[in-house]
Amino acid sequence: MKLEICYQDHRLVAINKPHGLLVHRSPIAADAQEFAVQLLREQLDRRVFPVHRLDRKTAGVLLFALDATTNSQVQQLFAQGAVSKRYLAIVRGYTPDYLEIDYPLKKEDGPLQDAFTVLHTLSRAELPIAQGKHATSRYSLVALCPTTGRMHQLRKHMAHIFHPIIGDRPHGCNKQNRFFLEYFQMNTMLLHAQSLELTPPGTSEAIRITTDVQPEFQRMLDALGLHAQGVSGVL
Repeated sequence: MKLEICYQDHRLVAINKPHGLLVHRSPIAADAQEFAVQLLREQLDRRVFPVHRLDRKTAGVLLFALDATTNSQVQQLFAQGAVSKRYLAIVRGYTPDYLEIDYPLKKEDGPLQDAFTVLHTLSRAELPIAQGKHATSRYSLVALCPTTGRMHQLRKHMAHIFHPIIGDRPHGCNKQNRFFLEYFQMNTMLLHAQSLELTPPGTSEAIRITTDVQPEFQRMLDALGLHAQGVSGVL
């Protein structure tokens, strides 16, 4: 597999990670044979350092450092909340035009952590397909901007407001996931890391790295009639 490189300079490189690709080896995914770190290392023929993480089922911007010092410095930017992140998701139902989700999330070992996400609705669609007590099926394309970086934050926040991300397990809606599998032959989680913006250490100029959605995400935008045009340029 050849990875799509969407940004590169002498210290950083970013790829458009496909859905289903692990960032690195994990004991909880023993079935995986390919990993972003390994593939990019072989493609560039040099060592690379992932400075942040994306879930296996999430696609989009994945940033790597090309040396250990830059890796440490950029990881600090992420930890300090100095990196602006923007995701796209297709979710169940009609979401509000704008919503601030301020809902703490529990770590695996117990304590609660602050978690904050800003939601903007980009497009809505209604299909003439009855589901349960509803005569039609409604969906929204949303932009999600987390200001914290908790595990599965966007997935949990969207489930919390009853607009789960399509294809999400275990935080999503099993009925919707089955519907998409049976009706569209689709079992991808429709979450895409669209952009990162940061000011690299030692510089005064911010960089913004953007990616187009993966083909399966685009297919679902088209199938649902959600507005795909101009998505990459919406602020």
